[in-house]
Amino acid sequence: MIETNTKEGLFRRFCRWREEHVSERAFVLALAFLVGFFSAIAAFVLHWVINQIAALLTSSFDKTGANWLYLVYPVVGIFFTSLFVRYIVKDNISHGITRILYAISSKRSRLRGHNCWSSVVASGITIGFGGSVGAEAPIVLTGSAIGSNLGKLFHMDNKTLMLLVGCGAAGAISGIFKAPIAGLVFTLEVLMIDLTMASLLPILVSCVTATCFTYIFRGSTSLFSFYLDIEWPVERVPANILLGVFCGLVSLYFIRTMTFCENIFAKFKDKPYMKLLLGGSVLSLLIFLFPSLFGEGYRSINLLLNGKTQADWDGVMSNSLFAGETNMLVVYVALVILFKVFATSATNGGGGCGGTFAPSLFIGCFSGFLFARLWNIYNIGVYVPEKNFALLGMAGVMSGVMHAPLTGIFLIAETTGGYNLLVPLMIVSVCSYLTIYIFEPHSIYGMRLARQGKLITHHTDHAILTLMSLDSVIDRNYLAVDPDMELGTIVHKISRSRTSFLPVVDPAGSLIGEIDITKIRHVVFRIELYHHFKARQLMTQPSAVLNDDAPMTDVMKVFDLTHADWLPVLDHDRHLKGYISRQRMYGMYRKMVADMSQD
Repeated sequence: MIETNTKEGLFRRFCRWREEHVSERAFVLALAFLVGFFSAIAAFVLHWVINQIAALLTSSFDKTGANWLYLVYPVVGIFFTSLFVRYIVKDNISHGITRILYAISSKRSRLRGHNCWSSVVASGITIGFGGSVGAEAPIVLTGSAIGSNLGKLFHMDNKTLMLLVGCGAAGAISGIFKAPIAGLVFTLEVLMIDLTMASLLPILVSCVTATCFTYIFRGSTSLFSFYLDIEWPVERVPANILLGVFCGLVSLYFIRTMTFCENIFAKFKDKPYMKLLLGGSVLSLLIFLFPSLFGEGYRSINLLLNGKTQADWDGVMSNSLFAGETNMLVVYVALVILFKVFATSATNGGGGCGGTFAPSLFIGCFSGFLFARLWNIYNIGVYVPEKNFALLGMAGVMSGVMHAPLTGIFLIAETTGGYNLLVPLMIVSVCSYLTIYIFEPHSIYGMRLARQGKLITHHTDHAILTLMSLDSVIDRNYLAVDPDMELGTIVHKISRSRTSFLPVVDPAGSLIGEIDITKIRHVVFRIELYHHFKARQLMTQPSAVLNDDAPMTDVMKVFDLTHADWLPVLDHDRHLKGYISRQRMYGMYRKMVADMSQD
């Protein structure tokens, strides 16, 4: 007990010293550095765990034929993860980026302490045993939780907490991919952190810190290796545009199919063993047929990005029933694209833990390769290198699924060194985004928020306020007084009023002022003054007035600026139409959020 008190005393003394000697801005930068450092450690630990488990399980596999253990490992991984989440974590840790979005949009930016480590353990088990999901979303959740809890430890305000959550997400992406620019852009584009100079510098510090320490921990090699052996000519622009459209359609298939599968697993919410049986069976069968679906799939991505001959590309069919069947490569790639989304859904739906970040990169790479291979086989136009288009496809599908073209561009450029393909990366990413936006205005993360009943994003706020009717929240049940009414009569009105104010209106119904009951207590109980004071002498002007045609967004802003509990609503002739209660308005807003989320 004495030791604990000593520690608390030291911490409090440090906090006081910090407040006295270190500026708030400098301290936030220091916290951003720590967030980046711990995010890099989390990314390193997770990938080390995944690689160790995968190497232990698959090192003895025969690459020339099918391996029956693929039917066992994924089920075991999902089972262990389910037990860990149910009995140790005792909280839902799936869909990490969706949880971060909700934490930010709810203006609280508070993530639970266990999120600093639980996602690392759960996703490490899931992916190491073959779960067909990505490690990126769990690490992003981990980094954001580190930022949130560090902020809470030092009693930062909500705005700073939101910034530290963004620093954690940016540091996680930077640490995983060694891509600081992509980490920055991801935070601004996907998490919707406002870009100001006050927010830009801490995020940059976190990104650079995470990247540098990742270089120290894991060396200078990129997550994806790529060498550009054929320069990009302008003649390939039509092919790039068509690839972008194709990636947009693949992204649409990814989102819609993922939603369909998640809805099926949601029906077994209260039957965990049924979920395990269904998810494990589907996942094991798919991995047995298509071993490329095992784990994150980065090995297959590197094969397609670095392949030069048919023999190199045939490597993606290793360990499968298709091994050695060169003429089946196109069919195999197409089937992998088709079933990857089912494998990802089965992993998470069955009880595993992982994200859709890596699956979108995986499907994008295979989609780009398939597009280029068919283009060349049928001589549709100028020759296109399969490896280059596999790279472009990664950016295209990611841009479509996440509704984040800038993230797709810079992530692929940084992780592969493909800056010489920056122009086609832009073309493909933009075309993919524009294509999917026609059919699906929300990213996969926004859709999940709606299904979880937590659709509280920036865009939704505006939509709800637009749908709200000003007329529906006006309270017309008020007691008014005329300017020449004496205090004695006013006191009688006060006894029947249910509000803390009385509006003063002229015979035409125009608002002249208000009598704040709390401010006239010194005269209310003095009977000798009842004939001495009149309403016009006791009234004051309201802190603000609202027009009856004002949009609800402006009404909210006025309440936030004035901190008023009631505000009068006037028509264009300044006639009083009624009052709006702050409490009633916010109550209706919360109800509409809940109703919209249930649709």
